[in-house]
Amino acid sequence: MSLESYSLLNCAILTPLVFAVVVCCLPAASAAAIRWLSILGSLLTGVLSVMIYTRFNPQNAGFQMERDVPWVAPLGLSWHVGVDGISVVMILLTGLVGFAATLVAWDVTKRQKEFYVLLMILISGAIGMFASLDIFFIYFFHELALIPTFLMIGIWGSGQREYAAMKMTLYLSAGALVALFGLIALYVGLPVGERTFDVVKLVAFAKGQPFSASFQHLVYPLLLFGLGALVSLVPLHTWAPIGYGSAPTATAMLHAGVLKKFGLYALLRIVLPALPSGAEDWNWLLLALLLGNIVYGGLVAMRQKNFNFLLGYSSVAHMGFAFLGIATFNDLGITGAVLFMFAHGLSTALAFALSGFFFAQTGTREIPELGGLCKRMPFIGTAIVMAAFASVGLPGFANFPGEVMVLFGAWQVKGWGIKAGAATLSWPVIVAIWGGAVLGAVYMLRAVRDVCFGVLPAKWQKLGDANLPAKFPYLVLLGALIWVGVYPRELTETIKPAAIAVVEAMEKTKAREPLPPKPKPKPTPAKRAAKPGKTPARPVAK
Repeated sequence: MSLESYSLLNCAILTPLVFAVVVCCLPAASAAAIRWLSILGSLLTGVLSVMIYTRFNPQNAGFQMERDVPWVAPLGLSWHVGVDGISVVMILLTGLVGFAATLVAWDVTKRQKEFYVLLMILISGAIGMFASLDIFFIYFFHELALIPTFLMIGIWGSGQREYAAMKMTLYLSAGALVALFGLIALYVGLPVGERTFDVVKLVAFAKGQPFSASFQHLVYPLLLFGLGALVSLVPLHTWAPIGYGSAPTATAMLHAGVLKKFGLYALLRIVLPALPSGAEDWNWLLLALLLGNIVYGGLVAMRQKNFNFLLGYSSVAHMGFAFLGIATFNDLGITGAVLFMFAHGLSTALAFALSGFFFAQTGTREIPELGGLCKRMPFIGTAIVMAAFASVGLPGFANFPGEVMVLFGAWQVKGWGIKAGAATLSWPVIVAIWGGAVLGAVYMLRAVRDVCFGVLPAKWQKLGDANLPAKFPYLVLLGALIWVGVYPRELTETIKPAAIAVVEAMEKTKAREPLPPKPKPKPTPAKRAAKPGKTPARPVAK
């Protein structure tokens, strides 16, 4: 691999940080310079993410563009970066959503300098956590991205912003702490001479000497619930709707679209390859909770009157599909889960961006107060309709192939079938289709009807549509959604080898229990007679 390829990942991680430092040096009164420099930083980061994706070889299932520099050797810490088919897609998602989020941050009017600095740090942390192959740096970059999120909601948010920021802080910090305990347990569970935070070395060691079944059974739930809280797994989901309902537009786009995928990504990157027996032991619980996401999230979304709250509960429901793909433990389901993560990141970022636009125009996100916006905002209204179609999985958008692959992967799981006459039906698939397709269509299409169509209230008669520059970020996200929806093979061929590698690693790292002791051979009559301390009886002479 050339030095240029080595440098791409490091440049993608460091570019937003460099621009954050430059913006820090500018006077706060230079609002135009601050904004344009931030846009330039996010644009360069987006270009680098596209370059990383285009130079990635999908035929190679291993990690590419690796760079491994020892840092604290006694603890097994190193600056190890690299990408496979899963992480390269997540980096591409971060680049696209980060650029679009920076463009729509025009609605921030106070303390712009601090806001854009935090936004650049958030983008850098998101790319760093997907590019790192060392557990310490994966965790570090995730926390680096979370800290700006709390500050941005608490300072620049709306509504109950302080309560929302505090609730998100408590939930996500607690989840990250529980996950940290699980990661430390993985490190301590290795032999003293083999302890490392390197993901590649950890999984390779586990293939040769798998963790015991009892160890996996105890450690896996720590990581499942810790990481699940970061992904709003029911019942640890209540921070998401109020957090997104109060967050600034750019923050909601990046957190719901990108950072929320960290827990799912960590399960695929670290947990399943290292603790497959624990994952199988607790898969029944994950299955129950993810179906709770799909059904409960959809039912609560139907009751929402605030558009951002509706999007928040919709995001909670959609995370159930991603968890379902992971819970299949097969390459079709995992490939579909990663593709769905990418598609959901684009569609939910687009929806929050559009919500931010009409909130800036009307000052409200309450659905009953809106109506007929397509008459005054034809472009924004059309984009909202397309975002809703993508959310419910309409063919032609990226969400559709992701959901279909997840459902077909779940249908292949033999243990989930129930007999219905001569046929065998997968009950999780039936529940997921009902919760996702039926409930999702009800709450999204009803919201679109109430917001975009009907009678236009008199107070909105003077609203204006987005001009050409303001349309650009929405077109970027819509273009990516349609591109992947029409030609999903572009991403599936990239993801599939990495998904197969995860499944193969799970097979090789299952706990190998010691063989049961061999039964003792039954003694012969002569041996039974010859007891300790006694001489064998002599035969009587005839």
